[in-house]
Amino acid sequence: MRILVHQCCGPCSFFTFEILLKSQFEITAFFYNPNIHPYTEFLKRLENAKIVNKLFNIKGYFYRFYNIISFLKNLPTSNRCFYCYNIRLKLTAAYAKKNHFDLFTTTLLYSKYQQHDVIKQIAQKYSHMYNIGFHYYDFREGWEKGIERARNNNIYMQKYCGCIFSEQERYIKKIKKNIKLEYV
Repeated sequence: MRILVHQCCGPCSFFTFEILLKSQFEITAFFYNPNIHPYTEFLKRLENAKIVNKLFNIKGYFYRFYNIISFLKNLPTSNRCFYCYNIRLKLTAAYAKKNHFDLFTTTLLYSKYQQHDVIKQIAQKYSHMYNIGFHYYDFREGWEKGIERARNNNIYMQKYCGCIFSEQERYIKKIKKNIKLEYV
């Protein structure tokens, strides 16, 4: 069976690809991540996704158009992760259908930091809408293996999910640890 795998980054791809290959899927990767900020981060993730694809001999399609302003302009003030999953999975499902894949899935399901129930719900919605199968698998079981393989292959390991808000949260947590109140 032919499966289109939404690919968020290189490290998340290792274990995901291994499991899918063991299951005899014919994998094609689809890199579409308009949420990633800044542009240099987007390029690092794109290039490292390509490296992982070469390691597995997997063909990939890379949506290189970068327009963070458009992404942010349409971002709702609440539930930003839902919006982000939604736009990426919608395009993945539509692309899978248009290009005659049997199924689609996402490497987002590898991350222990992502909202699996929400991802699954959104993917199932687009599975029905586009009449294309969605393959759910909880790839988190291979979290440590995937990280180890990424490190062993010198794949860039990002420190946040990709959006400007998660990057900000990452730094705010560090800053709050070091903040001390001073009275003058």
